[in-house]
This record gives sequence, C-alpha cells and structure tokens, in this order.
Amino acid sequence: MRYFNPIGAHDTANIGELPTGTPQNLVPFITQTAIGLREKLSVFGNDYPTKDGTCIRDYIHVVDLAQAHVTALKRLIKKENNSNFEVYNIGTGKGSSVLQVITAFEKITGEKLNYQIVERRQGDVIAAYADTTKAKKSLGWQTTRSLTDALSSAWKWEQKIRS
Repeated sequence: MRYFNPIGAHDTANIGELPTGTPQNLVPFITQTAIGLREKLSVFGNDYPTKDGTCIRDYIHVVDLAQAHVTALKRLIKKENNSNFEVYNIGTGKGSSVLQVITAFEKITGEKLNYQIVERRQGDVIAAYADTTKAKKSLGWQTTRSLTDALSSAWKWEQKIRS
C-alpha cells in the first residue's frame, strides 16, 4: 500500500494523530494552531502554478486508509492476489491545495487560523495525488469520507486531547 497524506481521527475521537515534537504533516499544524499550541501556521510558497498558488496533496481520511488495509488483507486471506506482491495507490484520487485545506478547516470549525505565506521548501512538488484506479478495480475499494469529514474528526480529536 502506497498511501497519501492520512489525516483525521476515528469518529469516537478516541484514536487520532498525536505527533511527538514538531508535526511533519499539515493537519496537526492546523489543529495545533487553532487550539493555541502554535502561534501561526506557515504556508510554504504561494507561487506554484496552481489555482491559488499553493501545493496540492491528496488527503485521505485515516479510517478510509484502515479500511483499505482490511480489504487488501481479506484479498490475501482468500488467496485472490495475482502475485506474491501487489502495489496499490491508496488515496482519494484528487488533490486539495494547502489554502483549500485551511479554508475548509475554518469553515467547518468557525476557527480563524493565523497563517503566513513563507518561502517554498526546497524539493516540494507542485501536486501529488493518487491514481486509485487499480485499487478500485482489483480491491473494489474507494474512499467514503470527505476532506470535511477528516478535518472535522481531526479537530474533535485535538479538542479532546487538550481538554
């Protein structure tokens, strides 16, 4: 399984992402900024050839990702695999820009994020998102949760662990 930017938490908010030290992903930076742990969120570049100038990534709800693993394991248990190994791209199949994610979070939560545009990071690509055709065809799997679902669950998780 090659997957793209897992985000969110379980619907119960009993399981979620809790990075140690500095987060390596966008969404924990967003939730930690919204809850007041971080003063501001840095957006790396706004001059990419995208609709709003920010990088595009494929953000998949962590529960969808878990279900993809279960589906693949069932395929192996039933010996339906075509070879000793199979590779699947696991994601939503579409990308969202950094500013789209920030805007969606603000809309869902009503929290205004303090963010600033800073210099690009060396090596960042313009867009990265999964081609999920093979996963849909071979596994019969696709995502069922939206970016909104993922951001909402991540926010509930952040609020729960900080209360």
